[in-house]
Parts: sequence; structure tokens; C-alpha cells
Amino acid sequence: MYPYLKKKFIIPTVAAGFLFIGTSFKEDFFEIAKQIEIFTTLFKAVNTNYVDDTNPGDLMDKAIKSMLGSLDPYTVYFNEQDVVNFKINNTGEYTGIGALISRKKDRLIVREPYKNYPADKAGLKAGDEIIQIGDVLIADFKDDASQLLKGTKNTKITLKYLRQGKTNTTDLVLDEVDIKSVPFYGKIDDKTGYIVLSHFNRKASAEVKDALEKLKADGAKQIVLDLRGNPGGLLNEAVDICNLFVPKNEVIVTTKSRIEKHNNTYKTQNQPIDTEIPLAILVNGRSASASEIVSGALQDLDRAVVLGSRSFGKGLVQRSVDLTYGTQLKVTISRYYTPSGRCIQALDYAHKDKNGVAQKTDAKNFNAFKTRKGRTVFDGGGVLPDIELEEAKMSPITTALLKNDGIFDYATTYYYKNPALGEKIPVLTDADYASFKQYLKVNKISFDTETEIALRNTLAAAKNEKIDETISAEYQQLLNALEKSETTLLDKNQKEIKGLIQEELIKRYQYQEGLYQFYLKNNSEIKKAVAVLNNQTEYKTILKM
Repeated sequence: MYPYLKKKFIIPTVAAGFLFIGTSFKEDFFEIAKQIEIFTTLFKAVNTNYVDDTNPGDLMDKAIKSMLGSLDPYTVYFNEQDVVNFKINNTGEYTGIGALISRKKDRLIVREPYKNYPADKAGLKAGDEIIQIGDVLIADFKDDASQLLKGTKNTKITLKYLRQGKTNTTDLVLDEVDIKSVPFYGKIDDKTGYIVLSHFNRKASAEVKDALEKLKADGAKQIVLDLRGNPGGLLNEAVDICNLFVPKNEVIVTTKSRIEKHNNTYKTQNQPIDTEIPLAILVNGRSASASEIVSGALQDLDRAVVLGSRSFGKGLVQRSVDLTYGTQLKVTISRYYTPSGRCIQALDYAHKDKNGVAQKTDAKNFNAFKTRKGRTVFDGGGVLPDIELEEAKMSPITTALLKNDGIFDYATTYYYKNPALGEKIPVLTDADYASFKQYLKVNKISFDTETEIALRNTLAAAKNEKIDETISAEYQQLLNALEKSETTLLDKNQKEIKGLIQEELIKRYQYQEGLYQFYLKNNSEIKKAVAVLNNQTEYKTILKM
């Protein structure tokens, strides 16, 4: 509102904030103070002299985030609105429409409406593109448009959205939304309980405990804990979840830092629920951070058999530091180590290549450690399962289809062509898969493989140098060969891709709960986990019991 005042007062405030941080590093005080003074004078000079009006807040936001971007992706600055979002992620509670929303370029897409929440009640479906919220056109709104969908309970919002090319209007009323850490639990068979843990917010351990106790009361004699796709969250919740299965005073994780006060040992604090019940844990390449603490610690303590594919490999610990004006810094302060002493961090952010990309730890440089009963485990690249499952790994072509929404967008088209399925489980035929491949081709969905990106960059460079006509024939030949190769990969990985399309469709017809019910009877990774639990000789052999 008052840009002059912003310019005048933001500088000393920010400088004071940096100075406060700097004083904790006395040995570097002069260098830090010098750099702050240079930055302050530069920032003031730009805002005072630049030819067009500037927005000091935006400039500072970009400057801070660019600076932190040179470190690791987990050290981040939160402005006031970011802080609100961060708190929502940690508590699992907010007031809004109850749907997973994504921003894709200038488009706001409904990814998944949660059952019986405002978006669902208002008739929104996955794939709908929200084009207007109240009087605000999304195409003209450059900030985080999802914030327009949060507010005070019972607030009425009018939305305009596109569905299959047609513009629709709906009204919805904001309500409290409770995002559960355990979205589902149930019985796989008479003696096997199944618990899905999707993230680690402040309710995670309480929800896992509740599920475990209810499953045991219902006759469960063994448990499958599903951590696939769980990106992590609060470290203390990971410790408390381990505590459900191991005794009090057991070391779960140790953090080590160059700063003494950040060196901590986290032990279990409570009496366990069950230290004997057979336990299998499922992980994959998207299981990270707190998921790796739980799976890695229980593996090190020989308390659970871990199945799936190698986990993500995030062995870095962050803490939040409150700054001025309601802002916040989440900064990497240490690395965590599982009970055997291994750090499973996969990427080395201290050593990046010429393009600024962190390098993965080479497998030949992994270090060996021993579990409590003498099994060999390794550091350096995520938690390696005791039993690796090929179906838990994802092919590059499938990863590309998920990243570029090839599967998501096709599922939207399929859903509206087959509305009569209702509660039936959609089964994809060979004809459906042929239709899927044709859909990708007609809609020119890019796979963005390294080869494809390099080829596009080559043509762009050729156009700049005005030699594209000279190489056009060769370029087209290479492009045709690449497209043929991608078609071959689509056929080679048909089973994997069809399975993911089917899972996406089940969510469309039966919500998330329907997908987990489907998993109980059909998911091969769950079946193999149950098979290991049922074969107590194999289970005990793996754990050296």
C-alpha cells in the first residue's frame, strides 16, 4: 500500500535479522558483517535507482530463496503465507475445500477431492481445472492461487471450472479439513493387519497406535506397515512410531552436526504396544526422511523385515528458526544416523557437478554396518530392503508419465467415457492400452527423457545459429527413432503402466479408500509381505532370530 515506507524500513529489519544469525558465528563475524553491508547497500541502490517501480518484498524473497538454493533443497525460507502452509502440513488441520490441488503453469488442477469434504460435496472431480475463484481469474493471479481456497470456516466461495472443455460453476462452503497420517487400516486376512502411513504429522504416532491396537483387538497376529510414497515429516513422530514395537530407552536415531548443540540422541520414551508381533515394512523410492528412520531403525534393531525397493535416501535433519515479521527459516542442521551408525543420505550437496547438480554416493563407496544381530547393512543410498521386489521399482518411462501427467490426464478422459462403472473395479483391456498410447501421441505428451531434452536443445541451438534447415532431415530421423524407442518402452512396461492407470481410475470411482481396499486383495507387494510373515521360518532366518 505504501511502497516508499516498504523501501525505507525493510532494509534495517532484514539486516538486523541476518546480524542476529551472524553473531552466533564469532569466528566469521567480520566477513558476515561485511557481506551484509554490501548486500544492504546494493539492495537499497537497486530499489532507489531502478528505472521501473520495484517490489522490495518480491526482490528480497527471490534473493533469499536463490541464496538458499545453492545449498540443499531442504534449507528454505518461508514468507508469512509459506509459514501458514508449513503449519498445515505439520498439524494436518486446516480450513479449506478438502482437495489436493496442483498448479501447472497457469492452470489450477484438482488432483483428488477428499470424500465428503466441501470440494466433493460441490461436485468437483479429479481433472477439473479451476479457472476462477470469486472474482479472481486464475490466469491473471501469479501468486499461490490455492490460498484463495482457504479461509474462515463456513465462508462461501463461488468457483468456475473447466471439465472436458465445458465451463461449469459451483458454490462450496469452507470447512475444517483433517488430513490423516493413517488414511486406512484393515485386515488383509484373518491374522494379518495392514496399516498405511502416508506422512508424519503431529498425529502420526497416535493414529498408528490406535490402528495397531484396534487391529490386535480384531485378531491381528502380524502387521504390514506400508510406507510406500511417504515423504516423511516430524522426526519425533518417527521415534514414537518405532516405540510402538520396541522397548523404552532404545536408541532410534542420532543426529550429528558441526554445531555441538545440534548433536542429539533420540531414544524411545514410552512403554511399547507389542515387541513380539511379526512386522513387515513396505518401502519404495518415494519413501523418505522419517519413513527411512522408521524402516532403517527397525531394520537395524532386527525388529522388522523390510520389503520393496531402495528408499529415497534423505538423511538430513532440518529445524525451523522463527525470523521477523512472521517469517521462518527451515535449515539443515545435521545428518541423522540409524542405530547401527549408518547415514543413508544419497546425494552429496557439498559436491555438485558443473551444472550445479548434487552427485549420488557411488555404491562402491558405501560403508558396511552391522545390525544388532550381526546382519550387514549399508549406508549412502537410502534403506536397502531385506527383500528387494522388482515390481516396487519404477521404470524411467513410467516416472516420466507420472511427472508429465500422462496417466492422470488419460484417466480423466477414460472416466468421462465410462461413467457407468460406478463401484465396479475398472479393468484395462489391451484395447484400452492401445487407446492410451494413441492418447499420448495425439496430445503430444512429452516424456522428457535426457535424450529427448538434449535433442530439443540441439534443434533450439541450431535455430539460433540458423543452421536448422541444414540438419532438419537428420533431426527428424533422430526424432522418429526416439519416438519408436519410446513406443517400445511403453510396450515393454505395459504391465506396470496399466497397473498405475488402474489405480488412478479406482480413486476416481471409489476414492482413496477404494484403492486401499483393492490393495488388500490385489497388490503383489502386500501379498509378498504377507507370504514372508506367514512363513515364520523365513521371517526368523532373515532377522537371525
